Amino acid sequence: MPADRTINLWAMTATVASVLALGGCSSQIADMPGLGLPADAPERPKEAGGYLPVHDLPPERHEEAIKPAELAKIQSELTAARDRQAVASTPAKPAKKSPAEIKTP
Repeated sequence: MPADRTINLWAMTATVASVLALGGCSSQIADMPGLGLPADAPERPKEAGGYLPVHDLPPERHEEAIKPAELAKIQSELTAARDRQAVASTPAKPAKKSPAEIKTP
């Protein structure tokens, strides 16, 4: 019985080691012309790309993103929704009992 476990342990160890070893080669396999890249894949650039243009800003807009009338409508809808939520979230106060309703033991 222990011999079977030892063999199974060695087999599993060998399998894990081979998977890890082949996993390290996956980047080289992907670059092989017959195996990795499909036929319709675009050409890779000769040089690796430089840094992204962080300081290049987009051109200024000549039109507003939201028209003032739409902005006012959205703000009024948000204000109304906020007020509805404020009313709905406040707990109702329990009614006070009159002295006649209070029972004394």
